[in-house]
Amino acid sequence: MTMIVSVVLVLFLLFLSDMNVGTQKSRTLQVGLRSRLDHIYTRFNSPCFVEPDPLQFVRDFKGKADQEIIGVIAALLAYGRVSQINKSVDTVVGIMSQRPYDYILTTRDQQIARDFSSFSYRFTKPEHMLELIRGIRRVVRTFGSLEQCFLKGYHPGDDSTIPGLIYLMDHITRDCSYGHLCADPSKKSACKRHHLFLRWMIRKDEVDPGPWQGIDRSKLLIPLDTHMFAIGTLLGFTRRKSADITTALEITRGFRAINAEDPVKYDFSLTRFGIRNQMNLTQLKEALI
Repeated sequence: MTMIVSVVLVLFLLFLSDMNVGTQKSRTLQVGLRSRLDHIYTRFNSPCFVEPDPLQFVRDFKGKADQEIIGVIAALLAYGRVSQINKSVDTVVGIMSQRPYDYILTTRDQQIARDFSSFSYRFTKPEHMLELIRGIRRVVRTFGSLEQCFLKGYHPGDDSTIPGLIYLMDHITRDCSYGHLCADPSKKSACKRHHLFLRWMIRKDEVDPGPWQGIDRSKLLIPLDTHMFAIGTLLGFTRRKSADITTALEITRGFRAINAEDPVKYDFSLTRFGIRNQMNLTQLKEALI
């Protein structure tokens, strides 16, 4: 009996030793990956790499009121080819005469309908833009800003920014039809464009303007598009085949294990590989692996 207990104890100690070795190896790999990610961030997280990202339109404005309005419009239009995305956002900025906040609050529906009567971008038609602008105006008049509406649904104890995003989008889209323009963050969609908007608003560095204050950036989710899906798979953060909200959460957890305070920190610099013509995922793989 004593011998059996001794054998069991030895096996248990060997098991603990293997666990410690595995944990130490995992930590070493994470430190190495963070070093490579930080190198890519330092190299490419720069204003000179913003173009052709639609983020450039948000950066063109200095006031929070204008930034959040053009930000949500630019983010929601961010599907398809980037050159066409930028063309459509530039059209919106031109219609609003470089004054999105004033335009939305002071322009009558009939005039907005006339201004956007010839607007067309893929699945987004004039009536969708009219409803979006009306929804934004309703939120701004009710809460004072998109930020304040988000904060009504977000609490510091939340695991992520999803509750605040659901609250905000529910108030923007309430009782309206937006076609392909707005996804529902309470369902299975990864809502890449919505989380891209939150990254622009909440993070503040050389690239992201971050006009919203006091929201923990560690709660942000990766804006999951085809580029980030490929990168998350390459890094081993997910084995899933569909780019849905579950996959977005898995990839975010992978980055959070590397950088708990700012898991979305590397999103901009990593997605330059694939967005910019002279940078591709093969080059990124060589830099990371």
